[in-house]
Amino acid sequence: MVRIPYINEAENPALTELVARLRSGRRGKLLNLYRLLLHSPPIAAAWFELVNAVRWKTSLSGRLREIVIIRVALLNRAAYAISQHVPKLAFAEGLTVAECEALRDWRSSKLFSEPEHAALAYTDAMTQDVAVADSVFAPLRKHFDNRSIVELSVLIGTYNMHTRVLQALEIDLEEPN
Repeated sequence: MVRIPYINEAENPALTELVARLRSGRRGKLLNLYRLLLHSPPIAAAWFELVNAVRWKTSLSGRLREIVIIRVALLNRAAYAISQHVPKLAFAEGLTVAECEALRDWRSSKLFSEPEHAALAYTDAMTQDVAVADSVFAPLRKHFDNRSIVELSVLIGTYNMHTRVLQALEIDLEEPN
């Protein structure tokens, strides 16, 4: 159960414009994450812009983006993020149930390409170790240009922030539609 009460939008008319923007970018729903972040409207707005940028305004493929997001969520035990991305968002980017499940033990899976393996190793290092060994970083250069490496790094960092806030504040899973 959430550790800080959610903001009730009906009781906060000053938030109407921001709530409308948040809803428009999240399939018409005000997610629990944003209901909590609205305690600080500037943080809620900046969070929304950052997450939208790393998800929709990069050169990374949707498939790779979802693979990385799901892997970070698995490593950080963030059921909320997993439930938001699997199955709906992952499937929309072409991932299968088997691939989503294989992300738990991707190193032994043959379902992922060589570039995806390089990105997953980088994801694991950034998430678990923070410092990334040269032996993990070097394979990225083989598959990704500078822009993609920066975007991948920020995606991983953003979802580490995202999942850690979800976990620390114990944000409730969304009610099924």
